Amino acid sequence: MTTNHTSYVYIGLAGETAPNRPIKSGLYRMPVAGERWELATRGLPEAPAIRAIATHPEQAGTVYVGTQHGPYRTTDHGDHWEKVDIADHGLPVWSLAFDPRDPRVMYAGYENCGIFRSDDGGERWRELPVTVRFPEITVGPGANPAKRVLKLAVSPTDPDEIYGAVEVGGVIRSLDGGETWQNMSHGTYLNDDTVDMHAVLVARWRPGTVLAIARAGLFSSTDRGGHWASGRLEALNPKGQTYCRDIREVPGDPKTIWVAAGANFQSDLGALFRSKDGGASWSRVKMGVEPKTTMIALAFDQRQPKRMFCATSGGEVFASEDGGESWAARPLPEGATQVYAMGCA
Repeated sequence: MTTNHTSYVYIGLAGETAPNRPIKSGLYRMPVAGERWELATRGLPEAPAIRAIATHPEQAGTVYVGTQHGPYRTTDHGDHWEKVDIADHGLPVWSLAFDPRDPRVMYAGYENCGIFRSDDGGERWRELPVTVRFPEITVGPGANPAKRVLKLAVSPTDPDEIYGAVEVGGVIRSLDGGETWQNMSHGTYLNDDTVDMHAVLVARWRPGTVLAIARAGLFSSTDRGGHWASGRLEALNPKGQTYCRDIREVPGDPKTIWVAAGANFQSDLGALFRSKDGGASWSRVKMGVEPKTTMIALAFDQRQPKRMFCATSGGEVFASEDGGESWAARPLPEGATQVYAMGCA
């Protein structure tokens, strides 16, 4: 185990094979008090597509990342990486999560709604039986068939209560540690905007409260996903919606919650929203800087929660030392765009 006590912030790049969208890839790190980014890809697959980053809550140097060939792990802040032994046939990982009550328990989310679980700190894994019925609007002609699990979240009060945010699929839930799952997003839809889920957060301050973000904005539930209500964010696009990509609560202050947003996936507008009352009300944050692309990710220094970071899809990174009241630019190197993931430890 490394003896380095410096905290680092990590940024993961990942591209998709879409027309006219060049693929960017790589993993960058920077000391939290630094200004220079460096590549940290030793031991990762060639041109690593990093769509998930999970920092160990108790071991600062231990970080997991999701690549296009499964998860990898470092125990020395990213100086070296090793492939995690998991029988996933090398499929792309889109999400990683620790059980907040027991960091030996981990989850990894994949394309086609696959989820693996480890009970021994990532040494051994088994695939969970995820069989869910998706809303009809998401499986019709032209729908995205991948059903990627973009985010996983475990309840901080009940380790058997687990949620997954599925791209063009909705929110799925298990109440028995992942042995059975339900889709909590059924209903009548005109389009798939409201079930194109990007992340989910289980509230620490009130059991049963769940927040989920989507292409169409933010939604909240007070009955573990049984019913949902709109979070009423300021609209950022002509549809009257706000494209949301990441949601995080402040360590040690669970009623203060942040959302990273924009007009759409690739827009010329990046924004942060903050709630100080557990998600009951939201306001757009005046950053003092104007992000030029969609805000994609957020991260907090667990040791100093007023130190926080955010990143846009275009490679803009901003740092705050005062809980988001003021921000300074920490841009990635030229050409480092298509940010997907962020972490700090």
